[in-house]
Amino acid sequence: MNALTPTSSPGSLLLKNRLLAVLVIDSLEAAIPVAESLLAGGVRAMELTLRTPVAFDAVRTICSELPEMTVGVGTVLTTEQVDEVHDTGADFGVSPGTNLRILRRAAEIGLPFGPGVMTPTDIDTAIGEGARLLKYFPAESSGGLAHLNNIAAPFGHLGLKFIPLGGVSLANLEEYLASDWIGAVGGSWLAPRNLIQEGNWKQIEENAREACRRLSA
Repeated sequence: MNALTPTSSPGSLLLKNRLLAVLVIDSLEAAIPVAESLLAGGVRAMELTLRTPVAFDAVRTICSELPEMTVGVGTVLTTEQVDEVHDTGADFGVSPGTNLRILRRAAEIGLPFGPGVMTPTDIDTAIGEGARLLKYFPAESSGGLAHLNNIAAPFGHLGLKFIPLGGVSLANLEEYLASDWIGAVGGSWLAPRNLIQEGNWKQIEENAREACRRLSA
């Protein structure tokens, strides 16, 4: 098994950084500037989603030119995408749900992988494949920390950690991070799609810096 865990190489980096920028990149030319802006603001981990035609090339570029950035690939929906994520050199993959075919293919080729969970069944399925660092998605519309406390409680002795995405922002960042369940938090508020399209690298850097300030407060 090669699932994403708190002690795996990418997993431990995520838990150390505690912030995961979730990105949608429409232009390959934006890949390096946005990653550099996040790094300048103190955010050293990102999940680049497979929602645009340039996504894979953007991942390859960032992995090649900015090795100090921990790079994950999200919205992985097929086993073919698992193979391509591995070939880009990305540190890990992420899916919105818990798909056994995807998890098992990632394990076969040695790609650390974190499935999305929202129910006890999702968690049970994920831990059966060796995963211990899980994406809690969509966090806020599922019931936030109250819901997570309920669904995770039966598995508390297994050392699980969760990364909530979906509705996490500066407004509730500190609340999430105060929970023992939370290993890191992720979201698009650090580098919103419109700021990337505008090339507003200064604002993205400031967003990252403010999130890091809240983290260390």
